[in-house]
Amino acid sequence: MTSVDLHHAVEGSGPPLLLLHGSPQTHVCWDAVVERFQSDFTLVRPDLRGYGDSPKPEGDDSKRTMAADVLALMRRLGHERFAVAGHDRGVLVGQRLALEHPGSVSHLAVLDNVPVLEMWESIAADAALGAYHLFFLAQPPDLPERLLAGDPAAFVDSFLDGWTAVEGAISEAARRSYQRAFARPETIRAVCDDYRAGATVDLEHDRADRAAGRRIAAPVLALWQEPGGAAPPFDPLAIWRRWADDVQGHGLDCGHFLPEERPDEVAQALRDLTSRQAPLT
Repeated sequence: MTSVDLHHAVEGSGPPLLLLHGSPQTHVCWDAVVERFQSDFTLVRPDLRGYGDSPKPEGDDSKRTMAADVLALMRRLGHERFAVAGHDRGVLVGQRLALEHPGSVSHLAVLDNVPVLEMWESIAADAALGAYHLFFLAQPPDLPERLLAGDPAAFVDSFLDGWTAVEGAISEAARRSYQRAFARPETIRAVCDDYRAGATVDLEHDRADRAAGRRIAAPVLALWQEPGGAAPPFDPLAIWRRWADDVQGHGLDCGHFLPEERPDEVAQALRDLTSRQAPLT
């Protein structure tokens, strides 16, 4: 497992906070949050392996490998211990980082996602319609790649428009940057590899951790979407408390893209998280 040199941005000053994006986005998804607390943290936000302007090597796109990438980046920047906030796929990378490198993660925020094992075990027929991409993108190569190449911008727009509840939250500049990044054939292949890992090797890693009783030691903040106050079909706090000892959180009146739809609330929740007592290493 060889880490890659991730494209990234570094801003602000203070304790280090690693921000991990989801799919089909890039580090740009954190722009509005970064604006709200550059004086609070040293903010590091990479494009994950396979996404944006980061390398897209073929092969292992497991969350274990992605976690090794971001850990290597933080160490190169001089940060041995740091807080982590992940959204969507970034949650899965943050989870793996906290489980396998507990001495490096002081706090963990998980935005609108749960471990892949919990996701696959809980998904039912009605939910599968909304989560069709989990099945589609995980198909063997190169069927999804060939289909997505026909109109990659439409695929990106279907997520941004279908999963956003706050009108105008996704800026046109951000939308264009996501479309540009996703339009590259190598990105489409890498994103599909990410989801293929989510249906195979990432599941194996979660099953092994659950069987071994491995848990996240860092304080965990869970935030999730509750558009119009509608509760999700599962209890995110109950799920994360099966994986971590210290879990707090709440829903936000928005869609899936919490950092862009509710940046004020996300920024304040991250401040509150990092004020909680972290375990000694």
